[in-house]
Amino acid sequence: MASICHSISVPSLSKPTTITSLRPLHAFLPNSTSVLSIRSCKTQATSSKSSTTVGDAPEPNDGSMSIDNLHHFFDLNSGKWNGSFFQFDIRGNLLHEISTKLAVSSYGEDELISLIQTLYIRQKSSVSLPGNDDEPEWAEYKIKETNMFTVDKYQQIGFFPNEKAFSLRYQTAGMLETVLRQGVLGEDDTGEEFPKNLKLPSRRPSIVCENCLYIPDRDLRARAFHIMDPQGIIEMLLIFLEERDDGELFSHPLNSNLVSGQENRLLSFLGDWKGHSRTKRSGVYGATIAEAVTISSLQIDDNGQIIQDITTTSMNGDVTTNVHWTGTKLDNLVTFDGGYQITLLPGGMYMGCPCDVAKSVADNKSFHLEFCWLEAPGRRQRLVRTYDVEGLAVSSTYFSEIKL
Repeated sequence: MASICHSISVPSLSKPTTITSLRPLHAFLPNSTSVLSIRSCKTQATSSKSSTTVGDAPEPNDGSMSIDNLHHFFDLNSGKWNGSFFQFDIRGNLLHEISTKLAVSSYGEDELISLIQTLYIRQKSSVSLPGNDDEPEWAEYKIKETNMFTVDKYQQIGFFPNEKAFSLRYQTAGMLETVLRQGVLGEDDTGEEFPKNLKLPSRRPSIVCENCLYIPDRDLRARAFHIMDPQGIIEMLLIFLEERDDGELFSHPLNSNLVSGQENRLLSFLGDWKGHSRTKRSGVYGATIAEAVTISSLQIDDNGQIIQDITTTSMNGDVTTNVHWTGTKLDNLVTFDGGYQITLLPGGMYMGCPCDVAKSVADNKSFHLEFCWLEAPGRRQRLVRTYDVEGLAVSSTYFSEIKL
């Protein structure tokens, strides 16, 4: 449930958004000046012949590679997506569920191509009458166009074309706030900064990170958002579960896997896992800088403690790294010694982050945000976004693992 990633610094910018909707909405404030950044774990490197990054790869010098990646990224996102948006607290409790639709298209050629995205949010009506079969109203949110510059510099993309996985950075949580306001408050929204019975993201979040994973061979994806407040504390977890389909609204499976008994969400992740990881620098030009074989074990001992061991070996076998963590579980929150936590979610998902990012920064440590999805029993994907000690998203790591 945790991982080791290597970091290379890149420039940090941010992506603004624009909005049009059925009613006036709030403007977005600039990002916090907080600096943020993985790793509060005990690591041990053995058999190391070099201090360089595991599985170093040459930096690409052909611009066509980035253009191809950009086109592939746009193709991966284009179409009509139907699904649901879920808000969870840090303990994995479902707070709200909202129906959404996303229309995505592109225009232009080569390096001038741009992506257009329009998000539709099923609006809560203040009037609910029995037998009312009127068509629901949808609030419209236009996301600022994405192009070569914005996706590389503003969003610091980490993209894995073959695995259909990507990580993105946002400066504000404006889009996510709009989904919650329109989907929960709707016509009753009076514009309050702290509306009753609704937890909104901070206006000046320190981190807004999106990790997206796809089910292989299907147009089904989960986009997971970590939202951290200005102090570097996680304040909520958000997920879009979407299917590319021009037909009816997607009937989501997320809550269909929700079972009684809080411990059951952990059971699917217990045991021994083996797989492969690939780490890339952030940006459209992001080269693979590390590949490794991973073996991990997650167990519960006789005292009820969570025990996790991870062994990572470079592809050429010259670097092996061992990680040992112990932790405790309260409800659906697992907290490991050293300050890392994971929130177990329904649908075979979990999201991980430091307990206190500001402390990582103060201790001059890098840190990471993680999203894991069981695509099938005994098979899972993980996507890890790594930040350096200055809070720059420097790399992303994709894991594909099977249960032994």
